[in-house]
Amino acid sequence: MMTFFETLVALLAVAILLLQVTRRMQLPYPGILAAAGVAVAMLPGAPSIPIDPPTALALFIAPVLIDSAYDFPVGAARRMLLPLFFYAVLAVLVTTGVVVSISALTVRLPIAVAITLGAIVAPPDAAAATAVLSNLPVSRRVDALLKGESLFNDATALLLFSAALTVQARGGVDAGTVLQLVSAAPGGILFGIAFGLLVSRLRPVTENTVGGTLFQFVYAFATWLIAERLHLSAVLATVASAMTIATLASVEDSPRMRVHSFAVWTTVVFLLNVVAFLLMGLQARRIVEAMSAPELERAIGFAAVVVAGVIATRVAMAFLFHTIVVYRHRRGHDLVPFAPGETLLVGWAGMRGLVTLATAFALPANFPERDLVVLTAFAVVLATLVIQGATLAPMIGFFKLERRAEARQELEAARRSLAEAALKRLDKEEGVEAEAVRLAYRQLCEGSDQIQTLPLGRRRGLSLAAVLAQRQCLEELRDADRVGPGQYLELQEDLDWKQLAAGSDEDRRITET
Repeated sequence: MMTFFETLVALLAVAILLLQVTRRMQLPYPGILAAAGVAVAMLPGAPSIPIDPPTALALFIAPVLIDSAYDFPVGAARRMLLPLFFYAVLAVLVTTGVVVSISALTVRLPIAVAITLGAIVAPPDAAAATAVLSNLPVSRRVDALLKGESLFNDATALLLFSAALTVQARGGVDAGTVLQLVSAAPGGILFGIAFGLLVSRLRPVTENTVGGTLFQFVYAFATWLIAERLHLSAVLATVASAMTIATLASVEDSPRMRVHSFAVWTTVVFLLNVVAFLLMGLQARRIVEAMSAPELERAIGFAAVVVAGVIATRVAMAFLFHTIVVYRHRRGHDLVPFAPGETLLVGWAGMRGLVTLATAFALPANFPERDLVVLTAFAVVLATLVIQGATLAPMIGFFKLERRAEARQELEAARRSLAEAALKRLDKEEGVEAEAVRLAYRQLCEGSDQIQTLPLGRRRGLSLAAVLAQRQCLEELRDADRVGPGQYLELQEDLDWKQLAAGSDEDRRITET
């Protein structure tokens, strides 16, 4: 019998092989991993890996939210306030209502149990869609909507989830429960902002150390856990804290720390996604074995109807919003409607993922109809990831929604703007060194990537000054919505390496303490 650690290593080895398949076939990896977990679970002697419900949400969701929220600009959230509210709040509530109606007409779940299930399966997860969209760039507005929605719809769903669990546990609604639910959202936002301010003050102490990266994970989990202890929205607290820290970041922050943190966070968040989908698949056998044949038949039929319901609701809500935006645009409002193909893409990209899995994990062991709810949640995740995920790329090609050329032109235009910002900063500098640096940036403005090798000396300071000017320009481009999040991160990394190349050996070193 394999130990837990041996099982986990074996599963990760299988995952690495599967990930190569999904990368070459341009399929979102979550669906393949979940299916692999099911296949492993059905093998004789397959391991049983228990998951502690209170730990599941913090472990699997908090780091993912921090990672996404830090890179999502506050300006984009303000500009997309209406679509974000529609998809992150109204669409989640409507989907929950549809699931409650389905349960009432079929298996007649208690209302609190039905709302809990609705909250679990309602929020789409942009992670799987992003896996495809990263290889097939689409309109920046579509990309921003899918990523921004996944930040805020989790809050709506988890507030509903918590409310339903509380009502189920207490047997009804009292004044204390209502007050707790009403204060959860605003309280979570205020706490997140305050905690983000505190963390921003403490970050310089751990700059350029491995301990500084570890501090980022401690703060991510601490934000979630403290907010839960205070009965506030842990999702909104986590998102608000990450956005606060990102807003307070300076162009003079350490590039070495940024490059190191980005690499570590990318790996850890990816690992958590992989483990979550594999573990969810492994739960399938235990759930199926716990049910009798009639119960399993009932559960499968119910799950199929719920899958159809949530997919149809998402697409219907997408076209409803399209109709609203078209109506408002004809009356002079600034928000421009998506093309019909883009609207269908947004509706079809509503795949369920990590949040649905984690909330299903978090159900108490004595929750009524727990096996039915978890099996239905897993069916929704697996069906949406496999059916919708596998057809996203063909849909983008069929409706000609790919914007690879536009993304490349945007990137080149931004690069020229950065080079012009550097030239402006060096305009009044004199000397052979300054002219050599200016020559390199003129080549970039003219579209040449051949930067001459420059001798050391005074040029180091001039190069650093030019890079800082480019950073300021890049921030202004993002604030003006002239460069998308993906292009922003690519340009930021370019500047990081330029700054590191121009810095001293001490600037490039990162220590363990």
